[in-house]
Amino acid sequence: MRYIEPHGHMVSRTTDDYKAMAIAGCKAICEPAFWAGFDRSSADGFYDYFRQLTEYEPRRAAMFGIDHYCWMCINPKESEDIKLADDVLAIIPEFVEKENVLGIGEIGLNKNSRNEITVLEKHINLAAEMNQLILVHTPHLEDKLKGTKLIVDIIKNDSRIDPGRVIIDHVEEHTIKIVKDAGMWAGMTLYPESKCSPNRAIDMLEVFGSDNIWMNAACDWGPSDPLAVPKTMQEMRRRGHTDEFIDKVAFGNPVKFMSQSPKFKLAAKA
Repeated sequence: MRYIEPHGHMVSRTTDDYKAMAIAGCKAICEPAFWAGFDRSSADGFYDYFRQLTEYEPRRAAMFGIDHYCWMCINPKESEDIKLADDVLAIIPEFVEKENVLGIGEIGLNKNSRNEITVLEKHINLAAEMNQLILVHTPHLEDKLKGTKLIVDIIKNDSRIDPGRVIIDHVEEHTIKIVKDAGMWAGMTLYPESKCSPNRAIDMLEVFGSDNIWMNAACDWGPSDPLAVPKTMQEMRRRGHTDEFIDKVAFGNPVKFMSQSPKFKLAAKA
């Protein structure tokens, strides 16, 4: 069955992963800017990384008939350095104009610190000024509930932001209702050791419904599976869900959200 990988860090994956995803039915990959596994020392490092997202990765994806889209930001883990964040924010507008950039992300919080909040607010302001979609990272483990509440409140405090143009990723059972009640989209991340297992994700779909929600692998440098979405689709089928329901969650919902950007062209080809 067809699907979209709406959150995959393909700079950390091999070309064979692209091939396997294409064989599994992947039609498009969306790659948020994220941590490189180490803290970069200057905005020059981000400039080269943004070129990789907008120039090199689309070519790798195209080798296997997959559309590649991306998002721009300085990620929360590197947001403690306000000067560095300001330098990176200054170059983002240049890349937002690129044809495969859908918006600002994955912004958010890591440790819920004051500096992280300041940089999050600056990203939100940039998104509002440039009329961009927003993709948000929520903290891990014990920081997730507090961080999710902070993020939702900060976004709601900016009247320029339409909540339907925001997706809050890495939701779990104790945060998904907060996100959906705020009118924002929810993303479920399918990880082998943390975040959300396939069966937990399916449980949440059954409890909270399939509207305004997607699931993703968020495959990166750590333990992760670039085929997590199609494997979860298979588990959904085993649990009795219809092909129509599965297609809505794995393909239709990502198309609906990302088609709010005029740059997302897959809908016209689907």
